[in-house]
Amino acid sequence: MARAWQHPFLNVFRYFRVDEWKRSSKEGDVSVVTDKALKSAVYRIRGSVSASNYIQLPKTSTQSLGLTGRFLYVLFRPLPTKHFAIHLDLSTEDGQVIRVSFSSLFKEFRSSATWLQFPFVFETRTSRTGDTKTEYLAGVAPLGARWTCLQLDLCDILLVYLSRCYGHLKSVRLCANLLVRNLYTSDLCFDPTVSVAEARRAKLSVTPVPREMAFPVPKGESWHDRYVHVRFPRNNPKVPSQPVQRSDSPIAAVFLGPAPQGPPPTEVFGEPVQDASPLVQMPSPTAVSAPRRGLGDSSPRVPVGSGSPWPPQVPSAPRLLPETSLSFEQLEVPRVASPDTSTQDPSAWAEAADIHRVDSSGHVLAHESTEVPVALDAGSCQHFLPDPILRLKGVIGFGGHSTKWALWTTDGTSVVYPCHAVVVVLRVDTEEQRFFLGHTDKVSALALDRSSVLLASAQAPSPSVVRLWDFQNGTCLSLFQSPIYTICSLSFSGSGALLYGVGKDGHGRTVVVAWGTDQVGRGGQVVVLAKVHTDLDIQAFRVAFSDGTRMASCGRGSLRLWRLRGGTLRSCSVDLGEHCALELTDLAFVQVQDGHRAPWDHTLYVCSRSGHILEVDHQRLAVRCVHHLLPAPSPGSPLPEKPALSSGLGIAISCLSVSPDTCAVGSEDGRLRLWPLDFSSLLLEAEQEGPVSSVCISPDGLRVLSTTSSGHLGFLDIPSREYTVLTRSHTAPVLALSTERSRGQLATVSLDRTVRIWDLATLRQLYDFTSSDEAPGAVAFHPTSPAIFCGFSSGAVRSFSLEKAGLLAEHTCHQGAITGLAATPDGNFLFSTCSRGSLAQYNCAVSQCHVLRVAVKVVCQDVPPGPSTLATSGDSRLLAFVGPSKYTVTVMDSASLNELLRVDVSTLDLAGGRLDWAVAVCFGPAALGHLLVSVSSDKVVVLDASSGRVVRELPSVRPMACSSLALSEDAHFLLTATSRTIKVWNYWTQTDPSCQVYVGHSEPVQAVAFTPDQQRVLSVGDAIFLWDVLATPDSGRSMPGVPLAHEVGPGTGQLEGAACGADGLPRQQVPVPSQGPPLPLDVYAMPPEGNDGACCMLGEEWSCKESPGPPVSGAGGAGDVAWGSARRSQGLRVPPLCHRWPSTQSVQEARTQPPARPDSYKHLAARCKASTGTESVSLPPEGTELLHLRTVVGYNGNGRASVVWEPDTGFFAYTCGRLVVVEDLHSGAQQHWLGHPEEISTLALSHNAQVLASASRHGSSAAHCQIRVWDVPGGLCQQLISHHSSAVQALAFSPDDRLLVSLGGCGDCTLALWSTATYELVSSTRLLERVHGVAFSPWGASELACVGAGAVAFGFLQQRGKDVDVQMHRAPIPEDVGAAELTSLCYGAAPLLYCGSSSGQVCVWDTGAGRCFLAWEADDGEIGVLLCAGSRLVSGSSTRRLRLWAVGAVPELRRKGTSARSSSVFMERELTLDGAVVSASFDSSVDMGIVGTTSGTLWYISWAEGSSIRLVSGHRSKVSEVVFSPGESHCATGDEDGSVRVWSLASMELVIQFQVLNQSCLCLAWSPPSCGHPEQQQVVAGYSDGTLRVFSIARTSMELKMHPHRAALAALAFSTDGQTILSGDKDGVVAVSRLRTGMTFRVLSDHRGAPISAIQSTSKKYGDLGVEGTDLWLAASGDQRISVWASDWLRDRCELLDWLSFPAPASLAATGLPPPSLAAFCPWDGALLACVGLGAREEVVFYSLRQKQVVEKMSLPFFAMSLSLSPAARFMAIGFAECTLRLVDCESGAAQDFTGHDGSVHLCRFTPSARLLFTAAHNEILVWEVVDHGRRVAAALGP
Repeated sequence: MARAWQHPFLNVFRYFRVDEWKRSSKEGDVSVVTDKALKSAVYRIRGSVSASNYIQLPKTSTQSLGLTGRFLYVLFRPLPTKHFAIHLDLSTEDGQVIRVSFSSLFKEFRSSATWLQFPFVFETRTSRTGDTKTEYLAGVAPLGARWTCLQLDLCDILLVYLSRCYGHLKSVRLCANLLVRNLYTSDLCFDPTVSVAEARRAKLSVTPVPREMAFPVPKGESWHDRYVHVRFPRNNPKVPSQPVQRSDSPIAAVFLGPAPQGPPPTEVFGEPVQDASPLVQMPSPTAVSAPRRGLGDSSPRVPVGSGSPWPPQVPSAPRLLPETSLSFEQLEVPRVASPDTSTQDPSAWAEAADIHRVDSSGHVLAHESTEVPVALDAGSCQHFLPDPILRLKGVIGFGGHSTKWALWTTDGTSVVYPCHAVVVVLRVDTEEQRFFLGHTDKVSALALDRSSVLLASAQAPSPSVVRLWDFQNGTCLSLFQSPIYTICSLSFSGSGALLYGVGKDGHGRTVVVAWGTDQVGRGGQVVVLAKVHTDLDIQAFRVAFSDGTRMASCGRGSLRLWRLRGGTLRSCSVDLGEHCALELTDLAFVQVQDGHRAPWDHTLYVCSRSGHILEVDHQRLAVRCVHHLLPAPSPGSPLPEKPALSSGLGIAISCLSVSPDTCAVGSEDGRLRLWPLDFSSLLLEAEQEGPVSSVCISPDGLRVLSTTSSGHLGFLDIPSREYTVLTRSHTAPVLALSTERSRGQLATVSLDRTVRIWDLATLRQLYDFTSSDEAPGAVAFHPTSPAIFCGFSSGAVRSFSLEKAGLLAEHTCHQGAITGLAATPDGNFLFSTCSRGSLAQYNCAVSQCHVLRVAVKVVCQDVPPGPSTLATSGDSRLLAFVGPSKYTVTVMDSASLNELLRVDVSTLDLAGGRLDWAVAVCFGPAALGHLLVSVSSDKVVVLDASSGRVVRELPSVRPMACSSLALSEDAHFLLTATSRTIKVWNYWTQTDPSCQVYVGHSEPVQAVAFTPDQQRVLSVGDAIFLWDVLATPDSGRSMPGVPLAHEVGPGTGQLEGAACGADGLPRQQVPVPSQGPPLPLDVYAMPPEGNDGACCMLGEEWSCKESPGPPVSGAGGAGDVAWGSARRSQGLRVPPLCHRWPSTQSVQEARTQPPARPDSYKHLAARCKASTGTESVSLPPEGTELLHLRTVVGYNGNGRASVVWEPDTGFFAYTCGRLVVVEDLHSGAQQHWLGHPEEISTLALSHNAQVLASASRHGSSAAHCQIRVWDVPGGLCQQLISHHSSAVQALAFSPDDRLLVSLGGCGDCTLALWSTATYELVSSTRLLERVHGVAFSPWGASELACVGAGAVAFGFLQQRGKDVDVQMHRAPIPEDVGAAELTSLCYGAAPLLYCGSSSGQVCVWDTGAGRCFLAWEADDGEIGVLLCAGSRLVSGSSTRRLRLWAVGAVPELRRKGTSARSSSVFMERELTLDGAVVSASFDSSVDMGIVGTTSGTLWYISWAEGSSIRLVSGHRSKVSEVVFSPGESHCATGDEDGSVRVWSLASMELVIQFQVLNQSCLCLAWSPPSCGHPEQQQVVAGYSDGTLRVFSIARTSMELKMHPHRAALAALAFSTDGQTILSGDKDGVVAVSRLRTGMTFRVLSDHRGAPISAIQSTSKKYGDLGVEGTDLWLAASGDQRISVWASDWLRDRCELLDWLSFPAPASLAATGLPPPSLAAFCPWDGALLACVGLGAREEVVFYSLRQKQVVEKMSLPFFAMSLSLSPAARFMAIGFAECTLRLVDCESGAAQDFTGHDGSVHLCRFTPSARLLFTAAHNEILVWEVVDHGRRVAAALGP
């Protein structure tokens, strides 16, 4: 209540004398002007920076306004084309200050525990040719903004959004730009549209606005034509969700969030607004809770006005307010006014369940009923009918928070019990259910008054919320927040006027509260009458039958009697005497019935866990009698009335209930017993299925209701002595379900380790399978037989017969827990998946199901197990699952398990900075051929199951994963399960599909499904919900005409790019369906028949020895290579089958019109690697190294701005992994600066070119990002500094080189300044938004600029001693520019700043005025690089384009301001490179420069010649092999992107490249010297499709293609004569083929089942091995086995010489995989084998073929990943997963370790001369020179 001096209202400006500025303050441009519309003086607040121009009340922050009025009225008008802000500081009752802000600067709703930010969105309407067009303008106010009365309900704002109680208004700050007339506070809800005179004349039931608050309205005009009324928040149930709108209004209203589509103009509201009640009005028990971000298509936004003209009947009807965007997970509203109820009839109550209100923003609204909480999505204005489409039919479950609450109704016909968040009323005779819906979490207590009029229910989470219901019609009469932290007991008095609650407070103390409920239902509130805290233990609390003010409680050693008198609760203890140590568990008053007992003879019965029952006379506070019940007494046997406590262990009684004649007790031994009140004999005993938790005798005394802790509810009929089970339930969350078509059965599995079968017609349990030592995780019915399949955590799949109720078969082919089960509808096949990634196929068409195939590592192991990660198509032909990674979905043929399709669904989530992944899959009807994939950001992508093309996409409603999908058989309705909600989508709608949202579950919904008859819907989670589908089957529904993926037209489209976007990075979003031709998806399918997909690239055409520029692709099929296509059609390159995310492969990006938002590739695309560095290395002393790093092959395209070039000094540096490579452009000589522990993200060169700064990301070996400062002349690291916690996004030196700025990445968002004198941190600023780039102003070191999400931030530096203060000023992007993200920047001629955007625009800013005056479309994709010098500007984008712009006219255009046009800016040159442009460095005139791309290539650019020359080439994906020509003139490398590259060994320049699309090159072999002349040299490559391709080096063409394997190739080797090829695949098969004929003449299957890891062949020089042959060759496989063979291929002889088997080693800690098994012949002894990865220890094993035994072992620090033996000296090179290379002298045993790689060193290869050593880690290749160290080494290497 407001104080008297503030009632009825308070003029804030007048009371605080704002005009004197003594008790208030002003800042900036604040003046008094006269407004023509109001004809009065108003305050004008304006300025470019809102925070610097304001009026504040009171004057200082230490003061307080102390205004207690509930409503705040702000009379203001936004200034056109400007932003404004209003800040309120509200104090809660507990003293917490909450900042509440309303501003048009905000783009989305945000909140924390101490602040709320609500965005404004302005609505405008224009009328053209009779049609009304509505536009929603975010940001600045439109030109026609009108005076607005903003009415803020301060109490509801805190209650709804933060669940806090409002205390008073502490302060107000009104910020530019706006006109404000006054502020008012009041406890009254005024209607500003109605004057006092009008209210009296029309006798309106509203509170008219006082005269001094009213806006003047000229005679004959409408208030709504001139002004806007906004009430926030709004909770009126009688105002429809959509206001009447007219088309002649130029500026209709101010909105927050998506505005609704207006209803027809003929709609008229018949009632005025009824918002004057001080309570939170809510018309239904559906919980209204705090808004959460991301519930709809945009963040929750609050509508702040509706200024449309209204019909004369309606004084004010603003649109629905914040509850339209509220989530339903957390109850936040503490009070609800009682709505009117039209009927008390239960049938009418059931019909009311269909009445609800719907907003077009996709959010749950307040409902008129309790049964169907539903809302439609904002995507479409055409809501599908019926509405609602689902109605809750039945619930299978009991309990949740507790199993002790089950009550009889007064008439004894029904039982009331909780099922998690639902209160169920079950009619015993008909088993019909009705429901009380509204709780958002588990119900912890129930109470029903004696007349069954009021029902009370409490919600478990703290703070507890209590609901009062009208039990007859099901409406919620009141909702209020309890002062108890958690309520555990509720009790009504006999009349229902008093309600008692018992629970715990926040400190664990017991609290007893008494509420008055007599006014509920009459418009009154629930009031707290008394509250008391106590340290007593209260296990039970009961109210006396005759007197509602007397109660009793019991607990451990405590029995107390309570009384409510005079507003206080008082208690006294009962002397228990020798029984004071008993643990009392329950108590009960005798029910009073006429003729049985006198009203004053009310005996109290109390039970204990020791079996004692105490009769207590509560009038004398004494124990009258004690009975000790012993276990298993025979009926009729007498019991002593007062046995001693030591007379034996009694029954552990947990509960009791007393009637006038009998006492029912429940015990922990699982028995329900019935005794007479003298306990002389046992009357009845019923055994339960678990410990009894509660008993309740019916009012007629003929039935006893009992519950058990195992989730059973039933009753004992005393006359017939029969026990009836009412319901059984799972006691833990349900994980999965399966339905059976013919018998109408449902199967569920749960965390309670049970498998249960239910009858869908009766909801009764039929079967129960329990496992004590393993948990079931998946279930599936046999489609045609009465059997069920279950998968368990042990990896077992068992089938059970439902006829015999026994086990049929058990399969144990899986090693991990079963995660999925699916059977084909025809009943032929069953599929199972496990957590280890394996997929098993079973033949279930026969009586004894058996395993057909098992595929390993094909199913994703990272995604949490779910019931929808595995699916079969309706025609039984296809199988889909998530795998092999969580970013891909694979489609297989269900019969053969041949892979038909692999789709990459990963997209980049900018908010979370991570990739989306697949969560659930579902097939549509076979006629459609659709595959639905749910991704982690709650998008559902619909794909064509045959081609992988995107058919459509269902928009995101909440940023949460959709865990389950189900599509009806007629493809009309789609079910999705997201968190606790169920969504029903109209699948027929092609554009903006609508959905309805249903709540009721208190835990995440695990699975949804249609019943076989399609008439009902099932959802499981905390319980099992059965919903009726109200749609009639006669809708003429046929299959929707959804265009298939191969059709071109509206609604069809495809995901862009491949595994990564066009820039080699993950996409930001799945592209929306487009009008253009279908785009390429990440589909891994076989190339067309007759096209092997191979080609080589040479010169300007398709083949040349050296490529001076990026080749231009021609038209072709799958074999064409798309490196430099300038076409804007679909891209042609698809990534290899065995790619790993994220790769840096360049993919051509295709865009549609209008262009979708491009990929955000500005930040470091760090490669995900399992390997980590280690400190356990043996680095050699300086000067004694046996290896010297000579050359680094490649450039790190993952980095950003990772190239520097100074033309004047010739300094040129770039990054490769964790190395800084300094290269001489003339000689090609390299220097390598080592020191970074992780991959380098960016570089920066000082202006004097004397200092280079490099930054690396953080990792396991570095908690913070390292920034190293290098002395350029000396090449030494001067300083090592660190501050950022994630990747460093950018580095820059100030113009005077006195400061260095570093910018953190997405996970850091910190701007740090360093002094270059000492390299100490002088300033660190935490940025509130994601920032993509930073640059110093070239005109002074005191200014810098940052670009990011929707704005430019200008920073001004102020020196304060040693520290520097940075003041940031945010300048938002103008709305007409339309650029959402600024991604790059550079300064031009003073005072210009050029910024590139994610949509391809270049914006030009006047830094002096802080405004953007010019923008033009510079590209189709995101612009990541901008450089400007003089009148020329260079832009580089994700579309691989590098463009040169003439911007000499831009300074002149600046003078024109916002009227400037971009026609004077034109493009001079354009070059298309091989990847997205990520780095660039040009000379001062921008004539020439060096540009880096994501493909790992550095290009020399000459604009004068219009040419691009490749300077540095590198690999995009993992390097699979390195082989050398016999003369060491060339080497060849294989890449998993399908390329084979031939390099000049002297210069390491790329000479030839052969490319095979859609496949991965996994192994290589170069023909040996015995093949003949050099022109006959050939390279053989093995690919992932099992093919071998033979390439001619001289003719630069493919000569032969063979297909000897069905699985991917793994190893290759030539015979010594070069005429035979030995190849091994990943299935363990070794094939021997003739090179001339291409025929495979021998296949060896000795290693089948394990992948071949190495094959080597050498000439047989020793005759003492006991076998004949010319060649000696070996094969090593992944099962630690090595076979050694002697062969003579010309004679077709091959004989096994030896077979080695070793125990399996432990898995690598980094990867979780066993190390590879590698072996090689020792060059110094051909009968000696060197083996690694064999055995249980980290060691090298030398095995002698002569002695047939291990002759030597060398220990290693880690397991080896690669091995190579020097052909000259006895050196052995070993690569480790710990980023380390070791060189071992096998003669002396000495070892030296070398670092430099940024990943697992998976490849080591000595050249034939042993002078060079090549090592590879992912796509990095390092070339080491073997140093002549010592005379022995020099002699071994030769001259």
